[in-house]
Amino acid sequence: MPITITTTYVSIYKLIPDYLVTKRYWLFGLYSFYTFIISGYLIMVSIFFSLIYLANFNYTDMNPITRNILLVTTSVYLVVIIVSGYKLLKLNLKQAENTKKLETKILETQLKLKEQELNYLKMQIHPHFLFNTLNTMYGFALKKADETPEMILKLSNLLDYLLYQVDKPFVLLSEEINHIKDYIELEKMRFNNTLDVSFHIENILESTQIAPMLLLPFVENSFKHGHLKNGVLTIKIDLVSKDDNLIFSIENTHSKTEDTSHGIGLENIQKRLDLLYKNNYQLHIDDTKNLFKVELKLNAN
Repeated sequence: MPITITTTYVSIYKLIPDYLVTKRYWLFGLYSFYTFIISGYLIMVSIFFSLIYLANFNYTDMNPITRNILLVTTSVYLVVIIVSGYKLLKLNLKQAENTKKLETKILETQLKLKEQELNYLKMQIHPHFLFNTLNTMYGFALKKADETPEMILKLSNLLDYLLYQVDKPFVLLSEEINHIKDYIELEKMRFNNTLDVSFHIENILESTQIAPMLLLPFVENSFKHGHLKNGVLTIKIDLVSKDDNLIFSIENTHSKTEDTSHGIGLENIQKRLDLLYKNNYQLHIDDTKNLFKVELKLNAN
């Protein structure tokens, strides 16, 4: 019993945690071999101790179990193996638990970083959008146009969406559509007869949800960077739901001779798409001589 206890103690408190768990396999094998030799020697000593002191050198007076050297040795190492296996199981379970906790912390940290990055992108989009809209209103105020109160009302609706709805993870697609319409109406007032814009909607379900301010910056970008052809800025917008996918396309006339940079809008929207719809969207941008077109295919589910 003392040999069994000692050998087991060395195995579970020294060999396994210090060498096997730390993947020092060479030392684990070497010291395990030393342990086996020493414990085997002590087993032999205990058997001879039983023969000399307990049986008075009379083999027939020895305990029957003690006389079976193979049984005694097997019993000792069987106990060591079973207890060591239990120790390994506990260590593995503890390691798995620690790994799970660490993975959870890593995921939480990544989520917080993504949220911070997303908030940063939103902060960039909002001033950009408001700057363009307020410029339009400023021009109408200078002219003391009768449409100014209506513009203020529509801008108020947009600001409500911008300040209170945009922090939600998702909003109804119908809300996004209504605010796109408000924005278009604001731009119509600014462009007067120099704007030809169409907004076609097909097969949109009331329950469909998307990330807020996802489509509106595309529209804003078309107005800001569009170019008049024959005295008219032409913008065509289509939004269709097909096979559980949303297909949004927008095209506007423009000129390659001008600055082809499209500001921070498109770049930020693509970053937001990567964060919110990774591997669930396709974005194509065609920039030709006279036409700029964006097509977004989104898995809204």
